[in-house]
Amino acid sequence: MFLRLLNTSSSLFFFILVFAMAPPSPLLLAQAFFLLLATASAQYPPMTMTIVNNCPFPIWPAILPNTGHDILEGGGFELATLTHRSFPAPTHHWAGRIWARTGCYRGRNGRFTCATGDCGGRFQCAGLGGAVPATLAQLSLHHAGHLDKTSYSVSLVDGFNLPMTVTPHEGKGVCPVVGCRADLLPACPGTLQLRSPAGQVVGCKSGCVAFGTDELCCRNRYSSPGTCRASSYSEYFKHACPATYTFPHDSPSLTHDCAAPNELKFIFCH
Repeated sequence: MFLRLLNTSSSLFFFILVFAMAPPSPLLLAQAFFLLLATASAQYPPMTMTIVNNCPFPIWPAILPNTGHDILEGGGFELATLTHRSFPAPTHHWAGRIWARTGCYRGRNGRFTCATGDCGGRFQCAGLGGAVPATLAQLSLHHAGHLDKTSYSVSLVDGFNLPMTVTPHEGKGVCPVVGCRADLLPACPGTLQLRSPAGQVVGCKSGCVAFGTDELCCRNRYSSPGTCRASSYSEYFKHACPATYTFPHDSPSLTHDCAAPNELKFIFCH
């Protein structure tokens, strides 16, 4: 740990300067040490993020950072069938979400449009959120200080468009695969279906997205854990994909903390 601290040159210079003072006070030494610790702990070991397309058609993965966090890979790209793309994760704390857009094309007017997950008509989402319904991975990388935890979950709270799992590799502790391997589109209830102009079912809405009521959306007087409850619509998702969030106050145990994984793999279709 001490060797890791010495890797930050600017903080090391400050630390040496403090020792050069005669004599340094215990308080000043403590302040110098904690400054060095805080600076070094902002950088973590390298991690790779890999997005895999096992679907029999191209997808357009999208990445949305939380406010104040870096935009990764321009916020989106195309991924041909049976291919993958790997890129370095930030070496500092980062939080955000990943989903896949489907049925994308560029129209005669030049606008880029997707059947599901569209982010304002852009090829690279560049900080814009996606249209629902869409299967989401939710992430928080490099938190909990020196423990270097990565939290991850898969959410169907806004509905479903593709099977998706998140797999951490070579992490410490309990690091399960989470997500939804099932294709929920063929059996999606008629009231929840999102259809393309050609009539194909391309998404399955949540009850909130389909009907917009406070009770289904867990808003206003239904916003607390005691009043926000599962519905028959969320139970459709939960039955097929128990390891996913299906309503806003679903079990917190569905989010997992994996210590220092070398890679996070996001697989669409199985």
